[in-house]
Amino acid sequence: MIRLAFRTLALVKRYPLAISRGTQAGSENLFVFASDGAFEGVGELAPAIASDWTAARGRAQLEAFAAGFELSAGPHAAWAAMRALGIDPPAMAALDAALWDLLAKRAGLPLHALLGLPRPSVPTSVTIGLNPPEVTRERVPEILRRTGARALKIKLGSPEGREHDRAHFAAAAEAAAPFGVRLRVDANGGWTLDEALAMDRWLAARGVDYVEQPLAEGSEDGLPRLLAGRTLPVFADESCRWATDVPRLADRVDGINLKLMKCGGITEALRIVAAARAHGLATMIGCMSESSVAIAAGASLGALFDHLDLDSHLNLAPDPADGAPVVDGVVAPLERPGHGGALRD
Repeated sequence: MIRLAFRTLALVKRYPLAISRGTQAGSENLFVFASDGAFEGVGELAPAIASDWTAARGRAQLEAFAAGFELSAGPHAAWAAMRALGIDPPAMAALDAALWDLLAKRAGLPLHALLGLPRPSVPTSVTIGLNPPEVTRERVPEILRRTGARALKIKLGSPEGREHDRAHFAAAAEAAAPFGVRLRVDANGGWTLDEALAMDRWLAARGVDYVEQPLAEGSEDGLPRLLAGRTLPVFADESCRWATDVPRLADRVDGINLKLMKCGGITEALRIVAAARAHGLATMIGCMSESSVAIAAGASLGALFDHLDLDSHLNLAPDPADGAPVVDGVVAPLERPGHGGALRD
């Protein structure tokens, strides 16, 4: 029999993260422990900006779920049952990761090996949020120097308009130039279709790799026109939550970005990747406000993705967990049984 335990921790960001929808300086994260008496798996719930998917609500949902479901049935059965009940995706992700972690520990294998995957080799992006240009110029070198990152994701879609976007981007690119890193952009749905077309051309001239979620969730009907006129690859993020979303997006984006907190965990992440590949789409895995526990879980799947954006633990002061160090720009889960993440104490 598998029993659950819970712990809630307040996480503080080194730098508040501002995106098109708001700013987050910290979060209250829920850690879920699944124990069979011999081994214990751990997973994490991290809330999104401007979301009611809280730690307290997630814990209540999981306590009620565990009271009526036999968790020894495994992660696939548990995921399907949670989805049918409408449990919040980050709560699903926490329990799902804990069950996968437990399964790998029982097998005595790193989770990536249990899944038949090598360790990840694609470097992760690190993120600079929306800031006044003078703040951006100060923060970008510190972030790149401290993390050793080889790619920088620049948040755009400012409520202050496209001129602010251009000034912020220019400041970030200038500050990053001495480090020789690649540049990516995430608009978090902050552009209109006409703005997205104009920004695509402007950013392409400045060496950007791709643009993520240019249009708001719910505006997917505008994506075919954007795709036809775009220069840069377009990735869907907020517009893609489940594997069943992939077919309707396949003719209007170049790739999809999944997050464990958005899709409910590793179980659905594997299905999303399979659906994306079947439709010829590129793949990316991102994160929310996660510690090394959830980042390690995501990095265990890292070999499946063309792009990785697993950096939230690098912006914590401090990270209460370990297991997802950055080595030569790559987030590589520790080679120990399970997904590799664990709370430090």
